[in-house]
Amino acid sequence: MFENIDLSNNKRPSDPRFGSGPSLVPVEFMEKLLATGQDLLGTSHRKAPIKNLVKEVQDGLSKYFSLPDDYKVVLGNGGATFLFDMIGLGMVKKKSAHFTCGEFSEKWFKAHNKVPWIEAEQISVPYGKGIDGKNIADADMVCVTLNETSTGVQISKLPEVDNDTILAVDATSGGGQIPCDLSKTDLFFFSPQKVFASEGGLFVAIMSPKAYNRALEMAAGDRYFPVIMSWKLAINNSDKNQTYNTPAIASIFFLNEQIKLMNSVGYEKACEMAEEKAQLIYSWAAEKKYLSCYVEEEKYRSRSVATINVDESFPVTPLIDWLAEKKIAYGIDGYRKLGKNQFRIALFHNIKYDDLNKLLNIISQAIEAN
Repeated sequence: MFENIDLSNNKRPSDPRFGSGPSLVPVEFMEKLLATGQDLLGTSHRKAPIKNLVKEVQDGLSKYFSLPDDYKVVLGNGGATFLFDMIGLGMVKKKSAHFTCGEFSEKWFKAHNKVPWIEAEQISVPYGKGIDGKNIADADMVCVTLNETSTGVQISKLPEVDNDTILAVDATSGGGQIPCDLSKTDLFFFSPQKVFASEGGLFVAIMSPKAYNRALEMAAGDRYFPVIMSWKLAINNSDKNQTYNTPAIASIFFLNEQIKLMNSVGYEKACEMAEEKAQLIYSWAAEKKYLSCYVEEEKYRSRSVATINVDESFPVTPLIDWLAEKKIAYGIDGYRKLGKNQFRIALFHNIKYDDLNKLLNIISQAIEAN
C-alpha cells in the first residue's frame, strides 16, 4: 500500500521511538551501564555506589531546575500513579481540588475520591480543552497536570494558591521541557520514563518546605496509610541519598545520564528545543488540508506530546502499523480511549528535530499518495 515511498537511509529517522509512552533511552546510556560491570548492578542500595548515584540525581535536578536551597528532591518506588494514592493518603488534610482535562488528570482525581476520609472536587473541561487551575477556598491542596499525556494539552500558567494550600503538579510527561518556575510549586512530581528518558517504577517528588512540613505533620498523626506510602520514610531515606525499599538501579542510572545530558544545555535551552519541535509539527498540521490540531487553543498545545487529527477519509491505523513494521516510528497512535483518527507524537528531548521532520515528510507522502 505504501510501497512507493522513498525510504533511502537519508530519508529515514535515525531512531523510530516517537511514542509518548516509554521514552527514547539513548543506546549510549545502555553502553555506559554495561561498562559499570560488577560495580553497580547487584550492589546494596544502602552502600556508596548507589547512594552516590542517587545524590547525583538529586544534585543534578536541583541544578537543572534552579531549585531553592530549602526544597527537597525525594525518590521512591512506584511511579506517578502510586503517588496519586500516596498524596491523597498522606498530604491532603480535608479536601483536594482537581483540574482535569484527560485520562491521567482524571485518574488522579479518582484516586483521591476513593479515600473515604477526604473530599475530592473535580473541575473539568472536555478532552482537548485546556484548564489552568485556581485557588479553591475550602481545599487544602490544588492539583494540576502540567501536561495531559492522553490529549496533548498542557497548562498555560501555574495557579496561585494561599499560604495554607499545597499546589501539587503532576509533571510526568512535561517536566523538564515545559517552562515552569518550581519555586511557585509545592509538590512537583514525575516518573522519569518521558522527558527524563528512563524507565517506569520510580517517582521523583520535588517538595517545598510547605509540602514536606505538611507531610511530616500528617505522618505524626493517627491517620492510616500503608507503610510503603509513608512520606516520612520517603523523606528521611532521600535525606540519606537512598530509597526506602530496593529500587531498580538501571532506572536511576538512565535518569542520571539524562539529567547530565540536559544540564549540558540547561533548562531554558531544553525548553527552546521543545518549542522548535512543537512549531514544526503544529505548522505541518496547519499547512496540510487533511490535518488539524486536536487541541484548538494554541496556548494549551503541548510542547512534549502533540496530537494531530487526520481526515476520516484516511484511516491512520494501517499507516501506523506499516511505520512500525518498517521500523520508522513506534507507538504514534492516538490514545486508545479517545478513539480518534489521529497521531500522538512525542516531542521529548531526545527526539531529534531532523528525525521528526523526516517522519512528518514520510507521513505526508503516504497520505498524499492515497
